[in-house]
Amino acid sequence: MVSSYERELRAVLAGTPDGVRAVTRSCSQLEKAKAMQVVQRPFLVVRAAGSGIEGSGDIVALRGDLCFPIEVKTTKNKKLYLSGRTSDQLKALEKEGERCGLLPLYAQRLKGVRGDSWRIFKVDIENLTGRLALLSRRIPSLPLTSGGRPMLDWEQGMPLHRFLALTCRPSDEAPLEPLLDIGQRSAGKKSANNSSGPHCNEAKSDTDSKNSNPTGNELFEKALARADALEKKAVAEELQFAAKISQTPTTTTMSSDESSPSPSPSPSPSPAPSQDGNDPFFKSEKAQPKGKKWLNLFQQ
Repeated sequence: MVSSYERELRAVLAGTPDGVRAVTRSCSQLEKAKAMQVVQRPFLVVRAAGSGIEGSGDIVALRGDLCFPIEVKTTKNKKLYLSGRTSDQLKALEKEGERCGLLPLYAQRLKGVRGDSWRIFKVDIENLTGRLALLSRRIPSLPLTSGGRPMLDWEQGMPLHRFLALTCRPSDEAPLEPLLDIGQRSAGKKSANNSSGPHCNEAKSDTDSKNSNPTGNELFEKALARADALEKKAVAEELQFAAKISQTPTTTTMSSDESSPSPSPSPSPSPAPSQDGNDPFFKSEKAQPKGKKWLNLFQQ
């Protein structure tokens, strides 16, 4: 019986827009953009006959030179210890990977978590070649317990949107062309500066030709490093913007009616009448003689 989570992963790897939107509904815009790249470069996803037996995994994803047998695990806890039947499945995946030169994967789906709930792990295979060998360096291996046995730890896996961005870039040639041009220009300048005349050493010319024509693996590694640096820069800018928004203080302005009334100035006390003779009325009366005072009153 096919579980709903296995169908969910099949819809994403097959590049159906509805399936990708359903998985990334609660993800950020950057994570959604990375996951939607699989729509342009989808996989052919088939359910393995005899799922979980003889190292075939639950599903097989195919595209060009990539092939991933994938074992799907759904858990409520972040850690899943492989023992018994699950340990036999791991040994069978390792055996088939070594025999066929494939890169088996584990896809762990954690229930009850928002965001990208899928994590990808690889099964360590030694004889990988081509692009599978390069991708194997970027995908985390199965973590080990204290006893040295492989296990699944959701927190240590690669998120599904990052796995899709790694394997489903719109064009593998686009990130390599600038690097190729830069490499050829630098190699040409180096050969021009080091050339001493028309007669050059053959060993030196061979070395210059090797430097000007890097191998495809070297270019792909440079492209992966450049893409990783751009991805880290974009994530850092997004986190900085989110932190800036979260730290913005929400201040409420009080209206003029709600503002506290300013205390009204207390009335200044009226000056007490002077008793020291500074009043001009008392001063004029005091200055007049007593007899003249009564004469003025009689005349009035």
